Amino acid sequence: MTDEQQIRDLIERWATAVHDGDLDTVLADHAPGIVMFDVPPPEQGVRGIDAYRDTWPGFFEWQASGAMFEIESLEVTAGTDVAFAFALLRCGTPTELDREPERRLRLTIGLTKVEDRWTVTHEHHSFTG
Repeated sequence: MTDEQQIRDLIERWATAVHDGDLDTVLADHAPGIVMFDVPPPEQGVRGIDAYRDTWPGFFEWQASGAMFEIESLEVTAGTDVAFAFALLRCGTPTELDREPERRLRLTIGLTKVEDRWTVTHEHHSFTG
């Protein structure tokens, strides 16, 4: 399997876990020193796997109300030991998506490869429009 396909599978597995509220799988391929910039505060981002873990329960709670989290497009560029990916996702409740059908969550991910394993070191989430 190519590096690009390994990364694509990692991100698709992560997105499915986010949609399912599966915290263990959401965290699985993330570095201990992960840095994430997200839609909600803090604007300075969160640093470290523990802080990253703490961001998810509120999102899972919101998503349990019927929200969607689905990759629409995903592009991956992989080097020997560093890679990045960007994606657009449909993310929102049916009401929100009906009101703003073109609104998408933007996702950018930075990864490093250590001992033949890709690990997410950076995530950035933001909304279009």
